[in-house]
Amino acid sequence: MKKVALYSGQGSQYVGMLKDYYEKSIEAKKIIDNADSLLGYSLKDICFNGPAEKLKETRFTQPAIFLHSAIVNNLTKNKTSIDAVAGHSVGEYAALYSAGVISFEDTMKLVSLRGELMFRAGENEPGTMFAVIGMEDDVLIDLCKELNSEEHIVVPANFNSPGQIVISGSRDYLRENAGIFKERGARMAMELPVSGAFHSPLMKPAKDELAEAINSIEFKNASVPVYTNVDAQPETNSEELKTKLIEQLTAPVLWTQILNNLQKDGFTEYVEMGPGNVLQGLCKRTLKEINISGFDKLQDIENV
Repeated sequence: MKKVALYSGQGSQYVGMLKDYYEKSIEAKKIIDNADSLLGYSLKDICFNGPAEKLKETRFTQPAIFLHSAIVNNLTKNKTSIDAVAGHSVGEYAALYSAGVISFEDTMKLVSLRGELMFRAGENEPGTMFAVIGMEDDVLIDLCKELNSEEHIVVPANFNSPGQIVISGSRDYLRENAGIFKERGARMAMELPVSGAFHSPLMKPAKDELAEAINSIEFKNASVPVYTNVDAQPETNSEELKTKLIEQLTAPVLWTQILNNLQKDGFTEYVEMGPGNVLQGLCKRTLKEINISGFDKLQDIENV
């Protein structure tokens, strides 16, 4: 029985996250306080008390989700044996941390910088994202190519599950043209509450600065295979993981392909490590005949 740990991405955050850990687990309290001192502001206050609008800001969301996932990872280490890892977008950082590729301190610094750079890139180059529901992958890819140009960006950003793909691009242009996706067969094209065109060429300025930071950090070979966002393939080599992590910021997240490859490689147990249950939902929509569970609250861990 092969088990994979899946690490949550942006959109899984909620006000009140981590509060139960802080109040009831000495180990978690230490990690949360350490994160606050590394960041130089009170992330715990934003996680515990919000407001939701502040927690939704990319620069706070990303470190909050990583912190939650890292704590779940540490507290479940002796309770469950993991054979591979994968993370959705920012969740890939937690996956790399759990596989021993990057230290907690370095991962927290990178995730915080990534959130800040993406937030800034979104302010400098207004972009947005739309969830497109009920459209075949190939049809959507072709339509994006048709709409995309040097002046107006429209690209697939997240292949989340069959028939659920997120597109990313220039804000005003995408808003004007989103209706075309419905005209071509999509059931729905809904704008997401994000501050930029993530996983698109509009993130190039953020990618360049993030690459510098990633290249300055020591990466170790992974203790278990990491199925990466950019090609959905298992990887353990530290230099390859570094290259793929840099590419990830402007490339689409191949989540459907990751799940299909995991099943093809014999994985039957899927565990979401982090806030919420978004990845559990995507697993259920993508794969059949698997066991899927999650660790979100401290209670979930204590019940094992």
